[in-house]
Amino acid sequence: MGGCVSTSSRSNCSTRSRGEAVSPTCFDIGCCGSNRTKRTFSDHVFGLQHLPSVPNRIFTNGKSRSSCIFTQQGRKGINQDAMIVWEDFMPEDVTFCGVFDGHGPHGHLVARKVRDALPLKLLSSLHSCQSRQNGSGQTCFKGSSKKKPDGGDPEKEVSAEERLTSLWREAFMKSYKAMDKELRSHPNLDCFCSGSTAVSMVKQGSDLFMGYIGDSRAVMGSKDSNDSMVAIQLTVDLKPDLPREAERIKKCKGRVFALQDEPEVCRVWLPFDDAPGLAMARAFGDFCLKEYGVISMPEFSHRLLTERDQFIVLASDGVWDVLSNEEVVEIVSSAPFRSSAARILVDSAAREWKLKYPTSKMDDCAVVCLFLDGKMDTESDYEEQGFSSATLQSYHSGNAGESDDGGNKSEPSLQRNFTVRSSEESGRLCPEEVEGNGDTVADEDQNWSGLEGVTRVNSLIQLPRFSEERPNQ
Repeated sequence: MGGCVSTSSRSNCSTRSRGEAVSPTCFDIGCCGSNRTKRTFSDHVFGLQHLPSVPNRIFTNGKSRSSCIFTQQGRKGINQDAMIVWEDFMPEDVTFCGVFDGHGPHGHLVARKVRDALPLKLLSSLHSCQSRQNGSGQTCFKGSSKKKPDGGDPEKEVSAEERLTSLWREAFMKSYKAMDKELRSHPNLDCFCSGSTAVSMVKQGSDLFMGYIGDSRAVMGSKDSNDSMVAIQLTVDLKPDLPREAERIKKCKGRVFALQDEPEVCRVWLPFDDAPGLAMARAFGDFCLKEYGVISMPEFSHRLLTERDQFIVLASDGVWDVLSNEEVVEIVSSAPFRSSAARILVDSAAREWKLKYPTSKMDDCAVVCLFLDGKMDTESDYEEQGFSSATLQSYHSGNAGESDDGGNKSEPSLQRNFTVRSSEESGRLCPEEVEGNGDTVADEDQNWSGLEGVTRVNSLIQLPRFSEERPNQ
């Protein structure tokens, strides 16, 4: 599943035939409407190798019609964060956004793999679920449950909205399961002690559908009744200190406790070894812990957007560790140009790391800013402030070039990632168990001796002793 995607930014569902408008409200790919030539999902497919050439899909520092994205490497080694905005993900005002924070010796590869493959699996799962749900595939659901002006039955409209939400929920669940299954069986990517978070979002008209695992977060900037900007958190950080997460892990014989030197950080440990100390309860990969309660099943949510909702920020924990939701919303809303908002936010996080944790190593940061009115800066906006579009392009793109695979050219090798500590550091365990879990990080080519400075919250503590001689999966 997930190896295919529409090659057109508009399918037959949204184009005109014989001069007549065709209903744009279906989310299948050319399979609704009984009077047109039927086209199968495979008619619009291509391989992963063609993804970089897909129009309106950005995954490196830059901007699109309605968004800007920016990532910056921390001081722990190679940048393990990945991000994506895919406009025209499906016909008629459907956009996919995601941020993925990798951890472990191959975390950067896992995050990029998920970035590329998960959207395709979501499309494939949606197509499969819709075909089964609709039978003939001719029923199209609208993206919002508003009453028709001609007096249509509102109960039927609500029912259609519920079916739409159910369809997306099932698609998210299936695609996340398929993604983790692919990582487990991948012949060239070892995910035994490496993994990634994911916060993914689909905006379809005024409907917002989200699926997420790990501790990457989504926050929305919205105006209240006084026209003041407020922050609304859209996701929950799925960490081991959540009671239901800790309960599931303990039922599976995993252990949840914190270290003495960081009693506020709950982690997941193997039942027979004080490793790896994963700082999250759900993640892609991390198969050393999948039998002990860590899962890849996402939390799903649906929200109906209003005119008061202004923008959505998706970011990795390198941002949330040092900035509050309110601070993030204030920074984005006050950016002089929308196209520079993501970079300004990352720059602000970098400054906060230096001020709040001067002896720590700054974590990687990745930010996606999606503006819900679908607008970005115009040339006149730049000119009014004395900037040229070329200057702004240079600004929001950053000075650290990224290769096509998302890695920084200045960091070709994987250096020590401070999400893993030395064995001496990990020996100081808190005597009292608490609810929580953590991420696993490791580098097979590096000596895991302590270096000066540690990150505020390390995703992993150390590799399991059997990680190099893992059983056949």
